[in-house]
Amino acid sequence: MIFGPTPLAEARGAVLAHTVRLTGRVLKKGTVLDEAAVAALQAGGHGSVIAARLEPGDVPEDEAADRLANALMGPLLARSRASTGRVNLLADAAGLLVVNPAAIDRINALDESLTIATLPNYVPVTAKEMVATIKVIPFAVPGAVLQVAEGQARQAAQLGGPVLAVRPFRPLKVGLVLTELPGVKESVMEGAVEVTRGRVESLCGTLLPAERVRHETPAIADALARLRRQGAQVLLVAGASAVVDRRDVGPAAIVRAGGAIDHFGMPVDPGNLICLGHIEDIPALVLPGCAKSPKMNGIDWVLQRLFAGLAVTPQDVMGMGVGGLLKEIELRPLPRAEAANAPAPAVAPRRGRQVAALVLAAGRSRRMAPLNKLLVTDDTGVPMVTRVVDNVLASRARPVVVVTGYERERVEEALTGRGVIFAHADDYAEGLSASLKAGLAALPKEAEGVVICLGDMPLVAGPMVDRLLAAFDPEEGRAIVMPTFRGKQGNPMLWAREFLPEMMTITGDVGARHLVGKHADRVAEVEMADDAVLRDFDTTDALKKAPGFAGAVR
Repeated sequence: MIFGPTPLAEARGAVLAHTVRLTGRVLKKGTVLDEAAVAALQAGGHGSVIAARLEPGDVPEDEAADRLANALMGPLLARSRASTGRVNLLADAAGLLVVNPAAIDRINALDESLTIATLPNYVPVTAKEMVATIKVIPFAVPGAVLQVAEGQARQAAQLGGPVLAVRPFRPLKVGLVLTELPGVKESVMEGAVEVTRGRVESLCGTLLPAERVRHETPAIADALARLRRQGAQVLLVAGASAVVDRRDVGPAAIVRAGGAIDHFGMPVDPGNLICLGHIEDIPALVLPGCAKSPKMNGIDWVLQRLFAGLAVTPQDVMGMGVGGLLKEIELRPLPRAEAANAPAPAVAPRRGRQVAALVLAAGRSRRMAPLNKLLVTDDTGVPMVTRVVDNVLASRARPVVVVTGYERERVEEALTGRGVIFAHADDYAEGLSASLKAGLAALPKEAEGVVICLGDMPLVAGPMVDRLLAAFDPEEGRAIVMPTFRGKQGNPMLWAREFLPEMMTITGDVGARHLVGKHADRVAEVEMADDAVLRDFDTTDALKKAPGFAGAVR
């Protein structure tokens, strides 16, 4: 193709490179200049134009795009007509888009004149959705280049299937086994069924009545057998406790039912703890805890392929790592030198999740009498409760509710000008539970969780609180988040809203920590690089050892 300034005497049949506006007429970019167009340009005072002239063997852009589209067409694909060197490929039905990335890359690397852009491989698509676009960059393609591209597309299809295809979702029957442990709420079980039903039906499937059994291998194996007799074509096990090994209760049940385990774990988060197996020709999966959430996670990737009639091999699973980070969590400790000031992940807490903070500052400080420990000032003259609240305000937790009680006016004065909500506990003398309930009652309804902070722990920095928020995910089983240091449990603790009714029933001079044992399967521990989460200062001896408070007590 010859491109550049072209005398009008040589312009017949050339392709106009740029739009030209004439009196009473506009010649658009891409116009093939005929005698009338050339005459109009001459009448308008033009002696030449910027144009492209095809050489022998060149294929015009629309013809080239049309031919390449024909070579790439696979099952359940439709296409647009060629225009301005472009053809769009569309899904002809709902299903899973399957792409041969290597073949696409080879064609795109062949010559700069030909380009193909597609949606990601293995992405669900709807009918009429555009899945790829072919665009010829110049006004023509050398014929030899186009022939090679067509040949590569057809060869790839012969060797490994179509370069592009939509695999329709099949109306499979799915069996679900839900295991139960003492203390698991009915709402949790019902929620797991409804979320699974939504997943299955979105893929054109049907969920059989769920089997609810004890969290024991024989009971699960028997339930799997019953579901097979009902015609289940995919078997799912949702455990009351997350699977941690291919020999755990759920996987062992698949083996006991006559199946085998193919792969445990996947490089997709959320979704790491998935176990893939089969019983004869029926896929059998033990689901990760995140499967109880409707949010996108690794189980969706597996189910989409199964419903599209694709086998999911261990190699397939191990190849899901690139792009497999669906959300960010942070559970490991930071180096000690970085821990105090390191920022939390940009997406923590989870997108759209609101977590409030509760600062308990109502106690009578009996162990430090006659001093009120919350009002003892540090070496710079800042009261302890002020330091605690400032640290919490430096986190992402909002709103911050401060519970007052003993010496209410003085505590509120110490926090003047700070963006907090005060909640007064009239019955603070009855103990810690009274303060806790007063604060919980003041939380906004939209708060999905609350991090409960103690007023005598001034060394807990805002980034430490943010690390708890980053780990918080009730739908994945991380509904209670507890900081630890070298394995020792500390404070503050973060609780999902689901525990608030139970916490409101606590009485006496105790907090909510005893509920941890009751809901152990819902607890996530976040190891900290600093012992601040273990250090409260409620006696004069302890306060003498507190950094920054050396001169507070004599």
